[in-house]
Amino acid sequence: MFRFPIFILLFTLSLSLSCSTPSWFPFKKGPPHKAKMKELVNKEVVLIDGEEYVKVINPRGSEGTGQPSILYVPVNEYLSGTETFLPPVHPSMEAKKATSASTFQPAEASMEKGDIFLTHRSSLPQPLRKKVLLTYFDDRSIQADETYGDWIAEKLAEEVNRRSESILFVDYPLVKEFLEKGGYTLSEIETPKVLRLLDQAFGIRALVLGHLSGPYVFKTKTAKDLDEMAKAILKIEVSISDTLSGKTLKTLSAVNPAIASREKGAYSDEKAKAKAIDLAISDLSKALVQELDRLDWFCRVAKVEGEHIYMNAGKLTGLRIGNVVEVFRPGDLDGRKDQEGKIEVSSFLGIDASVGRWIGGKRPDANDLLRLATEKGT
Repeated sequence: MFRFPIFILLFTLSLSLSCSTPSWFPFKKGPPHKAKMKELVNKEVVLIDGEEYVKVINPRGSEGTGQPSILYVPVNEYLSGTETFLPPVHPSMEAKKATSASTFQPAEASMEKGDIFLTHRSSLPQPLRKKVLLTYFDDRSIQADETYGDWIAEKLAEEVNRRSESILFVDYPLVKEFLEKGGYTLSEIETPKVLRLLDQAFGIRALVLGHLSGPYVFKTKTAKDLDEMAKAILKIEVSISDTLSGKTLKTLSAVNPAIASREKGAYSDEKAKAKAIDLAISDLSKALVQELDRLDWFCRVAKVEGEHIYMNAGKLTGLRIGNVVEVFRPGDLDGRKDQEGKIEVSSFLGIDASVGRWIGGKRPDANDLLRLATEKGT
C-alpha cells in the first residue's frame, strides 16, 4: 500500500490555508479599515498622518463669525454620536452617492480653504500651565563624592509632569544665571523681593525648594546567606512658595519604607538606592501635584509699547491666538475686584511669551496681572 509521506501532507495543507482563508477561520488577512463600516457608507473619509477623518459640514459655519464651513472629525468621535454632523454635498459627490463604499482621499487633495480639524476630545485645549521653578535639591548626604540633588530634582519634575498637564517647569540653570547676573545669591531666592522678580521676569507662579537626607544604605549578611542584602532610605523635604504673595504655602516631605527597597546579590547597595529614590519621588510627587494644582493661573504684562502689549506667557503655557485675558491691577486679584480691561492674544514671541492687543476697558500698564477670561467674557 502506498504511504503518502506525512511531511508532504502537512506542506500541502499549509499551502492551501495560506492561499485561501475560510470564512469561519478566526483570523483574516487585510487591514480592517473603519471606513468599511455601514455608518460611514457614502461619507468622505480622508487619511491624515495614518488616522482616518470624516469630512462634514460645520454646524456653526453659517454664523458668520469666522467659523470654517468644513470640519474634519476623527472617525471614532464621529461614530460615538456625541454630536450630529451632516456630510458636505458637492457636485462631484452627487455621482458617488450610489456607491457602497466610503471615498478615501489624501488629506492634501481633500482639504479646502477654511477647513479645520475637530480633534480628539483628549487633545482639546488643556488648562493653562502654571510655571513652576524647581531648584536643584540641597544634598545633605555625608558622601561628598556622591551627590544626587540635581538628578533627583529632574526625576521629580518628570514624575510631576506625568501626573499633571497643568504644570510647566522653568529651566533652573537659566533662572540661576539670570539671578547671578542681577547680583542675587541663591540664599535670597525665597525672599519676597526675588520671588516677585521671578514672577515679573519669567511668569513663575511658584517656587519649589528642597533638600535631601540620604540615601543611606544598610547592609546585612548572615552565615546562611551567600549574598549580602542591602536596604536604603531617603528623605526628601520641599517647601512651596507663592511668588504673588511672597509667602511659603506648604512644606512637604517623603520617606521611602526601607523594607520596600530591599535588594540582594551583586550591586545590591546601588539597586537599593535606586529603589529608595523611586519610592520617595513617587510618594512626594502625588502631594506636590495636589498643592500646585490648587494654585490659580495668571501671568503679567511685561511691557507696553504703543499698540503692542507684551505678556510673560505664551504657547508653552497653553495660550492660543484669539484668547482673551482680563486685566487686574497688582493687588486686585486676591480681592477679586472687577477686571480693568481686556487683551486679545495676537501672536507668540520667544520661548514662552506673547503679544496682544487692547480690546476694551482701561489701558493696561506694565506688571498688571492677567487672567484668562471666562467663557462668558470671551
